Amino acid sequence: MAEAKNDTLVAVVRIRGRVNVRSDITETLNRLHLKRVNNCALIKQTPSLHGMIHKVENYVAYGEINEPTLAKLLGKYAASMNPKEVLAGKIDQAKMKELMPFRLHPPRHGFKSTKLSAKNGGDLGYRGTDINNLIGRMI
Repeated sequence: MAEAKNDTLVAVVRIRGRVNVRSDITETLNRLHLKRVNNCALIKQTPSLHGMIHKVENYVAYGEINEPTLAKLLGKYAASMNPKEVLAGKIDQAKMKELMPFRLHPPRHGFKSTKLSAKNGGDLGYRGTDINNLIGRMI
């Protein structure tokens, strides 16, 4: 798994459902504000949050979000926010938590696989900048 820089903004999208999930995984997903399938959360990359994402990577897809995708996401759900300020970290975290999670549609043309990691041809786990394509299909 690739490490993201400490100051990057990471988009995390829940892909798998709630049935037969261990309680510690459910608790971690709830703390990441990912209670339902197709929910998306924007998270500042810190060591503790990176550990939480690593713990639930069999249930989510995540990667670094870019400015055009963030502009589309904020345009639909938080039009008053500027994507450049969000990427620069100038927006208050409490204000961001009020917006979380973003409720997205299922992706157009579906998922490749909800059981395989991105390395093995599926959709789960670390996707790098390819997460922007997935979010673009879900907006």
